[in-house]
Amino acid sequence: MTEYVSTTPGLYPLPDWAKDDLSDLKGHQKHDLISGDEGEEITAAYEEAREEVIGVQTEAGLDRIVEGQLRWDDMLAHPLAVADAVETRGIVRYYDNNNFYREPVVTDDLEPTGDVAAELEAATQLTSGEDLQAVLPGPYSLFDLATDEQYGDDADFLAAIADFLAGEVETFPDVETLFLLEPSLVESAPADGLDERASEAIDQVASATDADVVVQPYWGALEEKVYAHLLDADIDAVGFDFVANQDDNVYNLQEYGATDDVALGLADGQNTLVEDPEAIRDRVEWVEGQLGVTDFETVYLTTNTETFYLPYGKYVEKLEVLAEAADLAEVTAA
Repeated sequence: MTEYVSTTPGLYPLPDWAKDDLSDLKGHQKHDLISGDEGEEITAAYEEAREEVIGVQTEAGLDRIVEGQLRWDDMLAHPLAVADAVETRGIVRYYDNNNFYREPVVTDDLEPTGDVAAELEAATQLTSGEDLQAVLPGPYSLFDLATDEQYGDDADFLAAIADFLAGEVETFPDVETLFLLEPSLVESAPADGLDERASEAIDQVASATDADVVVQPYWGALEEKVYAHLLDADIDAVGFDFVANQDDNVYNLQEYGATDDVALGLADGQNTLVEDPEAIRDRVEWVEGQLGVTDFETVYLTTNTETFYLPYGKYVEKLEVLAEAADLAEVTAA
């Protein structure tokens, strides 16, 4: 029988109070932030915000709890932005969104930092630990967002990013699930040759953990060859953005099949319109009907993208909808 699991790709909006407090604190401590020292007050504000967003997920009834990635001012580029071998330079537009990040320029050999592991360790103190989900940028997306001044070759640079992320994952506490966010697989699809290397890089990162690994592309559907290569990686599930593109995602599933588990991005992570739980449940049935199968081992119900862009109150409502939709899907399947 299929298990329906409610979750998200993380990268949450800050609570309104934290947004105001941190803006003031960061303005006063700008020099310290450049040197990498967040300071006690900023650290305390993030700790309080982390506790709040984990509490919100728990109260909503989500099956997987994420740390929230509230410190990730550079969004997916964050794990590189805090590395000693990386210089952060000019402001770059984040894909086609009205959000920006500091360009991470790799100037020396990459080494794991333990930064994300420390966030997860803090999260384990606030959860049972058994339902904790880690979130990382996928290696191809991080490769795509970064600039290389050290390795000199795309293949070598992608391999170095994979080594770096695998090293980070090896420092993680025990987690139930790992979501690798790979919007660049859609937005900046790898060319021939690089698509196979991207799959190998994802495989390397996934192999560094015993957790269930979900690769979540978004803002569209994967090109056929990219999807076919991705299925060669030793991952548990591929995510599909059914908000941005239904037809091509269904085609990929029908033509090339799927992993034993699947992640369905059925709630809009960037639109303030809040879906009905019954509508999400119906969309799950529609996808399963298009494929003619109902025997996935696990179906993750999630927003199609991160919820960073949503007003805080709307983000909370989206979590509640996903949790209820998963419960409804379980009842319907039974």
